[in-house]
Amino acid sequence: MILGRIASRTYYTSRTKKPTLYSKISPLGNHSTIVPELDDWLFNGNKLRLAELQRIIRDFRKRNRFSQALQVSQWMHNNGICIFTPTEHAVHLDLIGKVHGFSAAETYFNDLKDPHRTPKTYGALLNCYVRQHQTDKALSHLMKMKELGFASSPLTYNDIMCLYTNIGQHHKVLGVLTEMKQDGVSPDNFSYRICINSCGVRSDIDGMERILKEMENQSDIVMDWNTYSIVANFYIKLGFAGDAVCALKKAEERLDMKNGQGYNHLITLYARLRMKSEVLRIWDLEKSACKRYLNRDFDAMLKSLVKLEAFDEAEGILRDWESSGNCYDFGIPCVVIIGYSQKGMQEKAEAMLEDLQKKGKVTTPNCWGVVAEGYLDKGEMERALRCFKRALSLCVEDKGWKPNPKVMAGLLSWVGDNGSVEDAQDLVTLLKNLVPANRQMYHALIKSYKRGGKEVDQLLDRMKEDNIDQNSETRKLLK
Repeated sequence: MILGRIASRTYYTSRTKKPTLYSKISPLGNHSTIVPELDDWLFNGNKLRLAELQRIIRDFRKRNRFSQALQVSQWMHNNGICIFTPTEHAVHLDLIGKVHGFSAAETYFNDLKDPHRTPKTYGALLNCYVRQHQTDKALSHLMKMKELGFASSPLTYNDIMCLYTNIGQHHKVLGVLTEMKQDGVSPDNFSYRICINSCGVRSDIDGMERILKEMENQSDIVMDWNTYSIVANFYIKLGFAGDAVCALKKAEERLDMKNGQGYNHLITLYARLRMKSEVLRIWDLEKSACKRYLNRDFDAMLKSLVKLEAFDEAEGILRDWESSGNCYDFGIPCVVIIGYSQKGMQEKAEAMLEDLQKKGKVTTPNCWGVVAEGYLDKGEMERALRCFKRALSLCVEDKGWKPNPKVMAGLLSWVGDNGSVEDAQDLVTLLKNLVPANRQMYHALIKSYKRGGKEVDQLLDRMKEDNIDQNSETRKLLK
């Protein structure tokens, strides 16, 4: 598979790879039309294999690029590259539902010839109803599937359980489990997990334990770490720490040795139990099992240590990350920086940001803004202003960030009362790159001008040009 080749990190220096169809269309934006690229590829006499197109569809579906997956599916059908079997029809129907909604999926399904109306296509339409919370249609469709003998898989009943879960009717989930067993369909792991979840969200510990015991007694069910982690999560939520630890031990016993995400999940749950020694133990196990840590692993571990206020250990993990050779991701140190700031240690947070900038590493306005807010709350206004100006100066490169109104108002008020004319002008200039000019900005300027002995006539003219009227406060400042 393409993803597998990417993940293997094999590099070639002696030859240039020949472009593939995937390499041509994958970089296109998520909402781009890719049919012209497909036509062009075919027109230029390039080889086109059905297996490659099917891989592209699978890849686009994994990446939530459903519209483009649908375009590829439709294109290969229209061009006679693939004669659709029920499997291809089911995939195509599912994509139609995701892109155009269940009504369009219904139309496609109704136009199918009888040989193509199989459990796969019926199941795909059921998925469309479930996804859009169409309860009546889903239940009616399930009855039709039963009449046709198409409801022999646990997947069908799991869909209905998911529907009830998604619309908040958790009390109906166990009834579906009873129904499927009465219909001679054996529940699978997912069936039981949905039921355990439905009990947990209703704080029904007895029900959860009863379902778990039933699941453990099924000869055809292989218990997995995920089920026990779900149970542990609910024990923690409901205050049963001892039971949670027992469930976590069972989860650990069943972990796939190379499942980094599984270890991360256990680390997070132990952190919620405030068991630092277990967090560190699982972290060491993960290293020996997975051979190396990915950025997502460092992120989970640092969040857990910050939650435990174990900042010394967190800084040690951060040093391990810096020397790991992993690609730089500011989100990793940001976890610790935000943690320091939230615990009132703004100096430490700012020092980390300064150190990263000295090393030429990227930082974000959001992080500087959080530190500025912390300083503001402590009344350390000069430091708050310094960090806030850093945030504003970085915003040119991060246009999605907007300054915190509370911090903006607080610093404008302080600069107007205490800062120099240059301080006020610098702050307002930076702010106007991001937010429209407002009365607060002009009041800060007026106050600083008046204290500095500067004329305000030109300032008032600019205020008028920005369509900001003088109010009673403005007139009071001008006296």
